[in-house]
Amino acid sequence: MFAAASGLAALATLAIVTQDQTALRASASDGAAQQAVLWQGDLLEVRGRRLDHLQVYDHRRERAGYIRATQVRTLDLQADEAPQLLAVLRFLRDTPGAESLGIAYVAAYLKAAPANTIGAEPFDALGTMAERLARRASSRQAGASVAAHLEVVANYGVRFTSYERDGVVQLCYDGEAFGRVLAMGASAASAEQRARAALAMTRHDCVDPALRPLERRQLDAWRAEVLERVDTAAFATLNGPLKNRLRLRRAGVWPAIAFDRTRSGEPAQSAAQRAIDELAGVDKNELADEDVADYSEAALRVGASRWAAEPASAVLPVSGRLGVSTQPGEPGQTCVLLTDAAHDARTPLAKRCTYGIVWAASAMAEPGGQALALAVQPLATWRELWVFRRQADGWAVDVLPPAASDPGLGYVEFAGWVPGAQKLLLAREARTDGRFKRSFEVLSLATLNVEKQASTPSLLVLFGKWQDAAWKRSTLSLRL
Repeated sequence: MFAAASGLAALATLAIVTQDQTALRASASDGAAQQAVLWQGDLLEVRGRRLDHLQVYDHRRERAGYIRATQVRTLDLQADEAPQLLAVLRFLRDTPGAESLGIAYVAAYLKAAPANTIGAEPFDALGTMAERLARRASSRQAGASVAAHLEVVANYGVRFTSYERDGVVQLCYDGEAFGRVLAMGASAASAEQRARAALAMTRHDCVDPALRPLERRQLDAWRAEVLERVDTAAFATLNGPLKNRLRLRRAGVWPAIAFDRTRSGEPAQSAAQRAIDELAGVDKNELADEDVADYSEAALRVGASRWAAEPASAVLPVSGRLGVSTQPGEPGQTCVLLTDAAHDARTPLAKRCTYGIVWAASAMAEPGGQALALAVQPLATWRELWVFRRQADGWAVDVLPPAASDPGLGYVEFAGWVPGAQKLLLAREARTDGRFKRSFEVLSLATLNVEKQASTPSLLVLFGKWQDAAWKRSTLSLRL
């Protein structure tokens, strides 16, 4: 860590560039040829002075030249200089756009300060600035200066990983500094510092989408363990917004664990219930504006896997007429069989197989025996609704997705039948193009076309009369 910082002691006097697009010139004149363009945070060796310029050497670019003395800050890296460096670091820590300069001061402080006086603060600051720089670099508005700042901090050993999502490159800090904060424990790092470190190291958007199932399972287990390092005693000392952020992150991690455990045939109720409890524990009065989107995202993740909290059921006869049972299909597949009093699993009314998880306990039959709705979850963050419908030529099976987009984050669920009217009530919630949408719908059972929809069920008369009591009791779509 801090590759450039490791050689600082060998240099008599150092200078940190404080301004972007600073010219390194061939001589001590503003009209001299430009040798290179320097950026804030660049580290230079001072070799002399001429007029109002410093004679310097840039080890990163292997170039010598002159720079105006007002565009740099010289450092001696002595122990008595450490408090001053820390004071500047504290200022830069929360200054957007000054991340590369702040990280340079972290490196200088770590070299100047006696080892026994270094606590978690510089590492917490480093991680905070590196993460903010990564977010800036991932923005569509990122300019040339951000790319230059990334090169500067790379010289101090700060590393990033990148992933492509929806045609956009997502840059993520590798979290080394935050790992050091967590390794220090409660004796050297405050509860707030450990909480920030845990949150930074467990971001959903910094999970490699190309991970294989076993790798993803191991990563999710590790993320849950990292979040648990902020124990109950430390959690109680945190401010309201930080408590909420930890709860939201835990609520987002545990549904993935529940999904994976179910897929592996392991008990998953405790994991799913933990996710529900964490989401329910969020204090909405302490929910910061910047956390509203995270709350919606956590609710979608929990909602997608909420059936894992219900007792498993391999066979569920419904209304004495229609029911479903499951049996293995091709390797990795589960086949759903629609049955009734006259048709058992050997001669089902309909059959459809899936690589997703079939939540048999979710099966709800239409009172007249004309249809059945069933929740099927192909991904940890995506739950669909299968609708079995009786037609003139037999039974049809239709798949209703949370949104008309590639599987991402969302769920759709059965909310009730309208007796005699051949209508189905649904609740949908999904994130599409970065926006969260929640809708309550009335569908025609004959065509599955949406006849009416609203942002709240209170605006739909049929929801007021026919919404299913079990759905209303357990759904997350009715949260305020």
